Amino acid sequence: MSSLTDLEKRYFEKLFGMSTGYVLDFSNATFGEFFRRHNVDIHGHTYQTLGTSKANKLRTFWGSEPDRLVGAVLSEPLDSYEADCELNDLDIDKRVLDKARGFVGRLTGPPVVPNSARKESEFLSREFTVPRIDRLPIETQVVLIVEARLKEARVALGVGAHLSVIFLCGSVLEAVLLGAAHRDPKTFNQAKSAPRKANGSPKRLPEWSLAQLIDVACEVGVLQPDIKKFSHGLRDFRNYIHPYQQLISGFTPDEHTAKVCFQVLKAALASLAGERQ
Repeated sequence: MSSLTDLEKRYFEKLFGMSTGYVLDFSNATFGEFFRRHNVDIHGHTYQTLGTSKANKLRTFWGSEPDRLVGAVLSEPLDSYEADCELNDLDIDKRVLDKARGFVGRLTGPPVVPNSARKESEFLSREFTVPRIDRLPIETQVVLIVEARLKEARVALGVGAHLSVIFLCGSVLEAVLLGAAHRDPKTFNQAKSAPRKANGSPKRLPEWSLAQLIDVACEVGVLQPDIKKFSHGLRDFRNYIHPYQQLISGFTPDEHTAKVCFQVLKAALASLAGERQ
């Protein structure tokens, strides 16, 4: 079972509107699809101990599964809550949201980009160069912004501004993946892992989280599989933009972390530009 306390659970209950028996705007179908991406059959008998509503199934899930799985599952709906509030001009309960992100950080532990020291060493030793910006799938008006952020990331790396490197790398990756999705929306929207509304139709591309963009980009062949894994690591580090999450995890990115993230970005951009062999 997860180590979520009763007090911590109340934060998720509030953000997800679980007092109604629902969880955000999930339908039964999209709720099941979301959990299947984590290899969980949320509609199975295992999670009906407290009842058959989506809220009760989620309560049973976080009361019976391990920390890392629960943290991974809860992270994405927090992004959906924030996006829904912004898109519908609703007030975001920032204090509650930040605390909930911190609880997710505690459950998942300090994020690690590679799975082993050997694989990390192999990845870092490979030569990746930033491709020509005009080969990336981004709109012309975004080119100067991406160029400026890449330049700033290099400067930040040189002066030891490690968190800045991570945030800049994450923002560039998200911009270029969104550009790839805008260039071929039909392929991205038809992917199995594409995020969907309650009625089953795909969400608008600007509503997609970075995690969703990474998953779909890999599924449709825009990103190579090894980059998917490392890109999710970069995404996890980027979430330290929320101070409470960094506080709860107790992890402080250093020069090594920043270099790993910049390497991940270079590899992803090379993949997106079609320059990886």
